Amino acid sequence: MLVPVFTLKLSHKLQPRTVALGRFDGAHPCLAAATQAGKVLVHSPHSPAPRTGGSRSAPSGLDAHVSLLSINQAVTCLAAGPLRASLRRDCLVVGTGTHLLAYDVHLNSDLFYREVSDGANAIVLGKLGDIPSPLAIIGGNCALQGFDYEGNDLFWTVTGDNVRSLALCDFDSDGKTELLVGSEDFDIRVFKEDVIVAEMSETEVDARSDRTGEVIFKDNFASSIAGVVEGDYRMDGSTQLICCSVDGEVRGYLPGGEEMKGNLMDTCAEQDVIRELSQKKQNLLLELRNYEENAKAELSPQLKEADGQRGVIPANTQLQTSLSVNLGSDSQSAHVELCISTTNDTIIRAVLIFAEGIFEGESHVIHPGLQNLSGCVRVPLTPPKDVPVDLHIKAFVGYRNSTQFYVFELTRQLPRFSMYALSSPGSATEPLSFVSCATNERPQRIIMWLNQSFLLPEDAEFQSAPFQVCFTSLRNAGQLLIKIKPGGEICISTDDIDLAGDIIQSMASFLAIEDLQVEADFPAYFEELRKVLVKVDEHHSVNQRLTADMADHSNLIRVMLVQAEDARLLGDMKNMKTRYVELYDLNRDLINQYKIRCNNHTELLSNLKAVNQAIQRAGRLRVGKPKAQVIAACRDAIRSNNFNTLFRIMRSGVASS
Repeated sequence: MLVPVFTLKLSHKLQPRTVALGRFDGAHPCLAAATQAGKVLVHSPHSPAPRTGGSRSAPSGLDAHVSLLSINQAVTCLAAGPLRASLRRDCLVVGTGTHLLAYDVHLNSDLFYREVSDGANAIVLGKLGDIPSPLAIIGGNCALQGFDYEGNDLFWTVTGDNVRSLALCDFDSDGKTELLVGSEDFDIRVFKEDVIVAEMSETEVDARSDRTGEVIFKDNFASSIAGVVEGDYRMDGSTQLICCSVDGEVRGYLPGGEEMKGNLMDTCAEQDVIRELSQKKQNLLLELRNYEENAKAELSPQLKEADGQRGVIPANTQLQTSLSVNLGSDSQSAHVELCISTTNDTIIRAVLIFAEGIFEGESHVIHPGLQNLSGCVRVPLTPPKDVPVDLHIKAFVGYRNSTQFYVFELTRQLPRFSMYALSSPGSATEPLSFVSCATNERPQRIIMWLNQSFLLPEDAEFQSAPFQVCFTSLRNAGQLLIKIKPGGEICISTDDIDLAGDIIQSMASFLAIEDLQVEADFPAYFEELRKVLVKVDEHHSVNQRLTADMADHSNLIRVMLVQAEDARLLGDMKNMKTRYVELYDLNRDLINQYKIRCNNHTELLSNLKAVNQAIQRAGRLRVGKPKAQVIAACRDAIRSNNFNTLFRIMRSGVASS
């Protein structure tokens, strides 16, 4: 139970997701938040407002404890924390769509101001892994960057999609902090510096009361929440939960006192006992009614006729499931088929399937009509991604005229690559793209992974090298060939670079391979990437030219404005009118150039995202240290604008020819 302990009004509109709490003078807590006017508000209730007279800080006329920092850009994220150990006070880090600012609020001075081409969507401050100095880590357009207090870029890696949230914690209890990254593709990834050590996808996380699942506290604001932070904001030795709304309302909460806790716990305990006993009573009454109806049916003289209505089924009744690939028909696309059947003449009245990422709402119900009842139900499954899925199945089993049914529960796992059908080697042309690697693993272990990861009519067996197996994708009819050559070399042929990466990662996980280097070639994908890189260069050139043109136009506007004002003071109305007409035309051109620049920047971000995703895909073709080396080498090649080296790295994993 939480109790509000203070409320204040900041008289400024706040941006969502841009609230932080820091001790900017090393002693007193201050609240920082971005306003909707391109400024950052700093509320300092215990200390004088930050020094003024600099280029950014200015006092607010509405509140003596509030100062405003001019950013002059739309703020997308901000964070407060220690960035330099010797300062012994927190710094404020502000991210925009194009730049990153580290600011010393106490001295009203910039620590650094850096351009970030991938933008900044989220910021976290702290130490990462073995990197000695604290970092300001920003997540942007499929990329992560870390800067020290001088603005040096000490950390960079790529992730699967646009980053939306970041956190630092010791994930594996090794005494070193890891980086948790949440992105728009609904993935949560854990980075040990630049190596992914864990990944969670297609998952729902709930936080509830461990006994009842009920909401135990809530409070309402007049407007939506901009951010939630914690800290000793009243400096009384207690940590408050601080909630800020977009209208500038700030509330602090503390846990209820001992007396309130006792009353609340007593009430909750009584309610829990009553609820538990009521639930037991209902279950026992229902069970008793079932027994009574079954007993009546046993004593009835029309036993044979009423047999179908009894809630009794043979004791040896079993529920069986099987998974197979269905190539589809004219009326139905190819899919994975789940067959659920009973072992006798009982029928399946309904089936409930719970699975993440396959069904809308994560559940699916099959309820055949009375005329279609049978002992077998077939369910089409089309998983959108290549991930293993647990199918939790509940089936109602009984007779056709039954009014009571037995519920069978079981779990069946859908293999990761279930959407690939086994095909004959000569049925289609072999893909030009491939990934090959050498491993010391026994071929039989690789065949075990194959049987576990794919839906095969019967388990494959390794006789001798070379061994080859072919698959066809049920999604796009793409071909996949897996070969085991003499000497332990494995070759995976597919035109889908994402599929190749998934197979490499799955195989390495199953075989417990820590480091794996590969040779890869994807001609069609690399050609598309080359075109994207050319577009990136073009966008950079256009951006530089537009920036120079806008600067020239701004200077001309400044000169013409002075000339028009001089003409007005001299009473030269004709010349004044001419200058103002020219000013109007120049201003219109400047606005048009700005629109062009905005469109160019949007296209540039889209292409940069494609480049970062390409680096991520090249990394997923490797495992362990080779993966980290490829990502770092690809970035160096892009920095030096050396495209040939970039493609060489993606193919062989090293920069040298």
